[in-house]
Amino acid sequence: MRRRSFLKILSAGGATLPAAALSQPTKRTLEATSLGIIPNSAQNQTSVLQSAVDLAAKSGSVLNIPAGRYIVDQINLEENCSILGVGRATEIISANADKIFSASNKANISLEGLSLIGGRMRGGLAGDLLTFESCENINISNCRIEKHNGNGIWLRSCSGQVTDCDFEDFGQSAIHAQNSTNLQISFNKIYDCSNGGIRVWRDENGNDGTIVTNNQISGIGSESGNGQNGNGINIFLADGVIVADNVIANCAFSAIRANSTNNTIITGNQCNDSSEVAIFSEFAFSGSIIAQNIVDGAAMGISMANLDVGGRLAICSNNIVRNILPFSPTNPDTSPVGIFAEADTAIVSNVIENVPGAGIVAGWGPFLRNVMVSNNIIRQIKIGIAASVAPGAGVAKINDNMIIEASDAAIVGMAWREIVSADLVKDAPRFPNISLSDNLVS
Repeated sequence: MRRRSFLKILSAGGATLPAAALSQPTKRTLEATSLGIIPNSAQNQTSVLQSAVDLAAKSGSVLNIPAGRYIVDQINLEENCSILGVGRATEIISANADKIFSASNKANISLEGLSLIGGRMRGGLAGDLLTFESCENINISNCRIEKHNGNGIWLRSCSGQVTDCDFEDFGQSAIHAQNSTNLQISFNKIYDCSNGGIRVWRDENGNDGTIVTNNQISGIGSESGNGQNGNGINIFLADGVIVADNVIANCAFSAIRANSTNNTIITGNQCNDSSEVAIFSEFAFSGSIIAQNIVDGAAMGISMANLDVGGRLAICSNNIVRNILPFSPTNPDTSPVGIFAEADTAIVSNVIENVPGAGIVAGWGPFLRNVMVSNNIIRQIKIGIAASVAPGAGVAKINDNMIIEASDAAIVGMAWREIVSADLVKDAPRFPNISLSDNLVS
């Protein structure tokens, strides 16, 4: 129906809708208690719940499970399975701290309004609480998912959504998605995970299209090494991913870490108290947009690194970066820097404040190529801007920046960690790879 035709129907004396609009099919429901499921029973109800789930899926019905506690082992979910709880008052508990639900090569599975509780056992199973492999149109919404040695949800080669769920206390990550197809992960709350918050990974580079948006993440540790662990949101080899409007705090490494990705958009996020680099685009990345984020508290604000392995092509704009730590609690190799870039990158219109090191660094040793640093405001720092002038370094353009209250120097030339020019403007003839103009220092 065209919009105009619809409005004519409403205005012609009638708010009468066409019959087709009134006849949308609705799923029938099956009440779990009528199928032998007993709320708050101390008995293991795996067999009866499996039968009820299978019947609901086969008949295309929604299985309604009332409020109460239900102890089960692993339940296999079939195609068109839909389970509905009562506003998370329906608690399904793993009998042996193993997985609760799993599915493989199925479509149209929905879990909604459930509390899914595993178990955190020393020396216990390191599997995942919910596992889905090669499944299409998964819907997990309005659920509480907590306590397990592995991941909360493990998805491999799946599409669908995980939305409006609460995750807490996992030995790995809350959500691990591998080889996804246009997955949406949104409006979730994630707390206290030992190794990660949300991971979007692939086996090899390829289009992924996952959107990670409007999640709240805090308390992410790194019990199993660094890099792939310790991050609020970690994107690895997954191309075309959007990370937007998330609030992330207290991560052992990065709030957002994109490793070897193409065409990644990181925008509108709040990143607080990261113990290493708050927003990291690293290794063989290409095409990162990092814009309109707030970084408040980190060992380094934003880094776009690793030209040595092909890391290049970024825009870093309109971010606020402030309150950088003098050292990293988790990685002693991290230097206190506001924004760092190496190749084919525009660093423009950012505001950087309170850095016990350099506000902006362009290049590292010979790893500098085509970096523009323009129209930034940098204040209350030791060094305003540092550019690499080491042998083999490429070109950088530094213009129209405001540098205020730089305690040590405004613009310097670096050869690796050594300052070889404390006043790069004065020494400009010595270093023709650096173009400088119209920078205001006060």
